[in-house]
Amino acid sequence: MKIALAQLNYHVGNFTANTDKIVDSIRRAKSLNADLVVFSELSVCGYPALDFLDYNYFIKCCNDALNAIASECVGITAIVGAPSVNADPKGKNLFNSAFVLADGKVAAIRNKTLLPTYDVFDEYRWFESNRDFSCVDINGVKVALTVCEDLWNMNDDPLYTSYPMEELIREKPSIMINLAASPFHYLHADERRNILLKNVKEYNLPLIYVNQTGAQTDLIFDGGSLVVNANAEVLHELSYFAEDFAICNFNESNGSITMSTVDHVSADSGNKLSRIHDALVLGIRDYFQKMGFKKAILGLSGGIDSAVVNVLAVEALGKENVHAVMMPSEFSSDHSVSDSEKLIANLGCSGELLSIAPLYNAYMSSLENDFKGTAFNVAEENIQSRIRGTLVMALSNKFGYILLNTSNKSELAVGYGTLYGDMCGGLSVIGDLYKVEVYALARYINRDKEIIPVNIIDKAPSAELRPGQKDADSLPEYDVLDAVLFKYIEEANGPDKIIEAGFDATLVHRILRMVNNNEWKRFQFAPIIRVSPKSFGRGRRMPLVAKYPG
Repeated sequence: MKIALAQLNYHVGNFTANTDKIVDSIRRAKSLNADLVVFSELSVCGYPALDFLDYNYFIKCCNDALNAIASECVGITAIVGAPSVNADPKGKNLFNSAFVLADGKVAAIRNKTLLPTYDVFDEYRWFESNRDFSCVDINGVKVALTVCEDLWNMNDDPLYTSYPMEELIREKPSIMINLAASPFHYLHADERRNILLKNVKEYNLPLIYVNQTGAQTDLIFDGGSLVVNANAEVLHELSYFAEDFAICNFNESNGSITMSTVDHVSADSGNKLSRIHDALVLGIRDYFQKMGFKKAILGLSGGIDSAVVNVLAVEALGKENVHAVMMPSEFSSDHSVSDSEKLIANLGCSGELLSIAPLYNAYMSSLENDFKGTAFNVAEENIQSRIRGTLVMALSNKFGYILLNTSNKSELAVGYGTLYGDMCGGLSVIGDLYKVEVYALARYINRDKEIIPVNIIDKAPSAELRPGQKDADSLPEYDVLDAVLFKYIEEANGPDKIIEAGFDATLVHRILRMVNNNEWKRFQFAPIIRVSPKSFGRGRRMPLVAKYPG
């Protein structure tokens, strides 16, 4: 049997575009004499569809699209992902299903069993868990057809008493096929591959694994679909962060798989920084394209964060679609402007300078009586930040730009940002990168030549909202701060465990108190492109009004 893998970039709810992509791939596979073409999880409607799944009209659109796709499946079989209606009124209304389409109609449906309810996932909100297990016959080949987590090790989850492959292997299938929508974080490609290979070794069966690619707001899907033989050797790995297509030949008589393409070498999933870089570029590009946006604007301060965002935006959207605004105040250093101007010249994007000094002075004049007799503090600092936010939002409204936020994860964690000021934006680009990671990414960007001026990377970070200000005046040094934050946020350690790891107790309690006391700020923040195992947003749901325990 000749099997095609179609790794595509879907758009949630865009049934016309999704159907066109799927049909084009079916026709391509058919022209190459493939017997079967496999797509990813919930490919018809896009993943994750979230509460769109509660709308009957949305499900009707799914069914209409399925019928259109099925009509193309004459002389070829396709496996696509879509929701299916649960006939049992006692359960949830829907299943997360794999549809086998052949002879112009739906030939079989297999439903997902292991519904993830951790981190960014909440599938049990919409879907019923499968309890019926059987292989599917495709062109005389017995296939163990599963959906995403059905191949993951969830044996410690008390919600489930049956595990798909343990049931399906009893029917002695010849091959495993898995449809996935597995989102990216910088460790996940290796974890995912190891889990899939573990299944191959355990069941001694070859595997076709098709993941989706593309960005859905905050979630990035990195692709990396696999063809694996029964000896757990990866014969082919499709591209990362891009659409791809491949064909393999499965010989049921001896269980062997060979590739139809000349290139048998696995794609390079890259190191942490290259993965993060590619994910962020894809996240920006897809957010703009799928939302119908074209041009981006950002405030360029002369610091490392805005510099990195500027580079990524130009890579994602093209230099002609990115506008950088320098907004110095009386507290800004001369090199902040000159460094920014050099970066703009290096990138070739447009830029302008808007001094906020006159506006700041006007604010101070209006508030003179109210502020009389008080010391300069965070109020004056935040006024400057909000003036900048107002200016870039005014340009955004007037000229149709989308404002890219430049806050990093360290700042967001401890509340080192101003609501309606530097926390403005339609999309947070580096909000899932700690400050030390932002520096590392800047050096990665400069790996071949100087794009970000070295002075931006080398100088001490500062918000420049008062004379001689440095971040270290208000925050611990970033290498210490980020280490504590990682243990608390990514590893979910309490203060006791973090202190046991060697960090000063007073410092730990101070940092954790800042994190918890600023949840209300993050609740009002822009969507953050997720690149870590634990991002702020849907993957970390914390109470806004709560007492910090300790």
